[in-house]
Amino acid sequence: MKIFVPRDAAARAVGADKVAAAIVDEARKQGIAIDIVRTGSRGLFWLEPMIEVATPDGRIAFGPVAPRDAGSLVTGRFDKTHPLCLGRPEEIPFLKRQTRITFARCGIVDPLSLDDYRAYGGWRGLERARSLGAAKTLEEVTRSGLRGRGGAGFPTGVKWKTVADTAADQKYIVCNADEGDSGTYADRMLLEGDPFLLIEGMAIAGFAVGAGKGYIYIRSEYPDAVRTMRRAVELSPVEGFEIEVRVGAGAYVCGEETSLLESLEGKRGQVRAKPPLPAHKGLFGKPTVINNLISLATVPSILADGAEHYAALGMGRSRGTMPIQLAGNVRYGGLFEAAFGLTLGEIVDDIGGGTQSGRPARAVQVGGPLGAYFPRALFDTPFDYEAFAARDGLIGHGGVVVFDDSVDMAHQARFALEFCAIESCGKCTPCRIGSTRGVETMDKIMRGDRPAANLALITDLCQTLKFGSLCALGGFTPYPVMSAIKHFPEDFIRPRLDAAAD
Repeated sequence: MKIFVPRDAAARAVGADKVAAAIVDEARKQGIAIDIVRTGSRGLFWLEPMIEVATPDGRIAFGPVAPRDAGSLVTGRFDKTHPLCLGRPEEIPFLKRQTRITFARCGIVDPLSLDDYRAYGGWRGLERARSLGAAKTLEEVTRSGLRGRGGAGFPTGVKWKTVADTAADQKYIVCNADEGDSGTYADRMLLEGDPFLLIEGMAIAGFAVGAGKGYIYIRSEYPDAVRTMRRAVELSPVEGFEIEVRVGAGAYVCGEETSLLESLEGKRGQVRAKPPLPAHKGLFGKPTVINNLISLATVPSILADGAEHYAALGMGRSRGTMPIQLAGNVRYGGLFEAAFGLTLGEIVDDIGGGTQSGRPARAVQVGGPLGAYFPRALFDTPFDYEAFAARDGLIGHGGVVVFDDSVDMAHQARFALEFCAIESCGKCTPCRIGSTRGVETMDKIMRGDRPAANLALITDLCQTLKFGSLCALGGFTPYPVMSAIKHFPEDFIRPRLDAAAD
């Protein structure tokens, strides 16, 4: 009997290791031979730990499973009549509605099994790229319409061609896996659940632009992902392309590409002025492709199935799929990979099932801690780069954080400014000083101290941050602040608090 138990950090956090141990112990007591396979997660986090059992009719899922459930599951030979039986995982509505391309193997394969990876379509993209040649591989990526999934949305093919056309004795591929946005976990899921996919994507990128070495920059808060990725690199059969895993030091600003490059070079993570662009002068002064993990991990399927297959999905200039990550006060939190075009309301109310608290959803923040807050009046916004930008919002890395009607939006605006002040690299004055002055001004507003005058000052500060900062950390902080003020003005009008007695 083959039983699949996730080793993904999210599943382990709610007891997956204990569940696996309990099943092994119970099977030993009953004299039943079993084979435990530790997989990644399928991303249905409200059902974790979700285990699966191989049957002649395909896998059958059970969840959420606790160690105390091992006895009844093993005794009943994981019978479909068990109260925890979920049926075939691909028939669970949350999964059935998805278009899984980048995450097709997550939760299905043993992440470190080369046999599993090849059996489920691995290496087809790299093999086709080599058969096409570097120039045509670049054309495929360009025609697919793939854009950077880290938040900027820059066309991947254009970035690669710039590096390919830049003469140099050494070029690099850098994977940005410094996933620091609140409510995001897609990078971690792939690192832990399908690491060879990233290796294949980086190898294709290296082949296309003429780079012989790559670096994977992973945030230090992901120790499981670091271990899995390092082992995958050791096992990798790819020849002619060297990969090294590097671990960040916990700085949010190192998610910005030039700060990341500074950190990789052993320097303090601070933003570089542009130009020159990393594509011309990046890591160690050499032409560098620096892409988000999801961008690179999507490339193998584009090459394997053809650019047209991928480009047929999505809307407008937003082609293909996006791993939408539902978090916060939401009933069905998890990863939902779908083509661009779903409305924010569909994502929150239909797919996410509304709030976990049962109270009305009041605000949704998309794009991490620097993303705008959208009220219910904007829930008709399609999940699309241009549609969000038209309403002063960001898609970012695809994180969707839901808040119910108990949220205080003045506190959320203050948090954004405080976050910027704490995480600023300190290089530019607008971000370093403006964010700190912003926190002080928000404190005055929340005390009821001259709210109109101080709101005007906050608006002026945000304009300075937006147009004067060197990078998106300071430049995007105005999005959550100004959206909170614009859409929830009632939270910023407060009675004046009397001064504390001496």
